[in-house]
Amino acid sequence: MAEKTTLKTVLDKAIQKEIEAQDLYRCLSRMVVEDSARDMFLELSKVEKKHENLLRKYARGKLREGALKSDHVLDYRIAEKLEQPPIKSDMKLGDILLLAANREKASHEFYISLAAAHLPGEIKKLLEELASQELEHKHRVEDLYTEVAFPQTAGG
Repeated sequence: MAEKTTLKTVLDKAIQKEIEAQDLYRCLSRMVVEDSARDMFLELSKVEKKHENLLRKYARGKLREGALKSDHVLDYRIAEKLEQPPIKSDMKLGDILLLAANREKASHEFYISLAAAHLPGEIKKLLEELASQELEHKHRVEDLYTEVAFPQTAGG
């Protein structure tokens, strides 16, 4: 049986994951030589910081409409969804981008699950917006991946 967790535990874990994502994207920005990839990773790091701040606001009780109580029991199996392989210094850009895309996919799924547990209101909208932004991040990373993995040749 899966371990039961409270909303507070889930929010703490989500905040930690947002911090890890910021660190990951800053690290990845230093690993890539392509300006477009570096710029994208730096921008993603900034957006993840905004996500962290919103989650902290929710955890502090600053968001009210549709909020769950901090001791509300949830079972999201977060670790199973958000575990990521270690970053290696010799990773190729394609692998780095796939790692980032998978992380964004997991974040999207996490926020969708969390939103589903909330009643309609400000919190549910916030979580759905975070999910949408994570999906947008995944799309951006995958776009860059297609450019790297399938570069355009002179013949078209």
